[in-house]
Amino acid sequence: MTETKTPWLKNYGDVPFHLEYNQGSMFDAVRETAAKYPDNIAYDFMGKSTTYKKFVSQVELCARALKSIGVREGDRITIAMPNCPQAVQMFYAINLVGAIANMVHPLSSENEIEFFIKESQSLYVITLDQFYGKFEAIRKNVNVANIIIASIRDALSTPVKAGYMLVEGRKIAPIPKDAPVIRWKEFLRRGSTYHWTYEVDKNGPDPAVILYSGGTTGTTKGILLTNLNFNALSAQIVTTNPMFRPGDKMLAVMPIFHGFGLGVCIHSMLAVGGRCILVPRFTATSYAKLIVKYRCNFIAGVPTLYEALLRLPSMDKADLSCLKGVFSGGDSLSVELKKRFDKFLYDHHATIQVREGYGTTECVTASCLTPTHVQKEGSIGQPFPDTYYKIVKVGTTEEQPYGEEGEICISGPTVMVEYINHPEETANTLKVHDDGRTWLHTGDLGIMDDEGFIYFRQRIKRMIVTSGYNVYPSQLENILDAHEFVHMSCVIGIPDPYKMQKVKAFVMLKPGYSPSEETKETLLAYCRKNIAKYAMPYDIEFRETLPTTLVGKVAYRELEAEEEAKLKAEEKAEG
Repeated sequence: MTETKTPWLKNYGDVPFHLEYNQGSMFDAVRETAAKYPDNIAYDFMGKSTTYKKFVSQVELCARALKSIGVREGDRITIAMPNCPQAVQMFYAINLVGAIANMVHPLSSENEIEFFIKESQSLYVITLDQFYGKFEAIRKNVNVANIIIASIRDALSTPVKAGYMLVEGRKIAPIPKDAPVIRWKEFLRRGSTYHWTYEVDKNGPDPAVILYSGGTTGTTKGILLTNLNFNALSAQIVTTNPMFRPGDKMLAVMPIFHGFGLGVCIHSMLAVGGRCILVPRFTATSYAKLIVKYRCNFIAGVPTLYEALLRLPSMDKADLSCLKGVFSGGDSLSVELKKRFDKFLYDHHATIQVREGYGTTECVTASCLTPTHVQKEGSIGQPFPDTYYKIVKVGTTEEQPYGEEGEICISGPTVMVEYINHPEETANTLKVHDDGRTWLHTGDLGIMDDEGFIYFRQRIKRMIVTSGYNVYPSQLENILDAHEFVHMSCVIGIPDPYKMQKVKAFVMLKPGYSPSEETKETLLAYCRKNIAKYAMPYDIEFRETLPTTLVGKVAYRELEAEEEAKLKAEEKAEG
């Protein structure tokens, strides 16, 4: 094997390049930590704290319950939940019984949920009562043996539960008493009466989790990840943050169905004795309140989150001296926003600055982070321990010289196994280079300087990033084009100061249909049924024709340029 260039080592400071990783399962890593710190708090949820010792017993009970309903080693189980105790317990229980967790956004449309279940071949589902209707609607189309229904109220302390039922609980439509589901309390009761073997011995290379991303073509695909992928990430996160101490608090607001939330905010903390503050639903106001209330040590989020915090009057007198680490990922952090947020941190007594990272779901999440002791403006940092970066000429495996733009490629212990059911795209994405290593071709353009600092440029693949979520225009166009009114559509992302980008659709109607507010509302209602909330177009503009390239494809870049020109004209008029 040819030695890969590692110019970043000279700037690693005290961070070692090679680490030892837990070679067991994800739950093995958590259980070992619980043995060291049984009385430490593992997580807090809406005012209720749970120790590591209690957490392990909850996971074991949940694992017995899974066995009691027939779950077998290798089964796929869909978790469609926000950040709440039952989601975390179920995630590790699935790992303990040797099954695979299929992580799904609970706000996905019915059609998307059906796709995720079929793609993963999930036999079981766990979700919250408020999402029951979606799953019941598609149940006849999927091969699901059991749906387990949990409720936020089941995880609350008695005083908080009363308030929750008065405000939020009353909004949730009751589930019919004869509904063919297993309710959470009944599920756990079954576990308490199960006394046979429930633990399956799993190792680092064994598949454990499916997360979703668009891959290099923009079509949603399931990414199969292993125990080692997550355990390695945890060790890398802690090693690159030597200020971490067991008991430190992470505000876990990034969602559990996202690699950033699951990998960085939850597993990386629970595998080393950290304390997760679970946040089931994000609002900037509640986020700010929790940082101050819990005196959080670490926060991780997308740039829009930090933009929102800057706008909150409630943060004016907040003391943020408790912060040890603030991480930005999921989208590019503009130099301007970083400067403004760094000043905000300084003005609120924090002694640290925002550290930007970069990663892809194909590597769980982050694989590169700005070091604590040296930063470069515009850089997304340097590779994690045992992780190699290479910039290659697009469409080849030929390495570019330092300072030359090309495709970012990554090799290391967090790289995925495959795209499930898509061997051709897996082969196009994971390639063995002349150095003998398997490299992940990210589909992103970047530059590496001669000190190993990486600079992200743009995505080769066409993709919209809105509030940290990846939205794939081709998928939305397929949905719009399926409507009886629509002849052709084009979806683009438009710069937005809060969301980074917002989604806009351009539509050519079929003959016989006229542009009108009524037509637009019909299409938007159709979109709301078939498209996740975060991916919804904010507007539909009707066009008699759409610009096309020489080969007849819709020239989406022309539409992007038009919208950019409009924005500049509006800014000039206002200024």
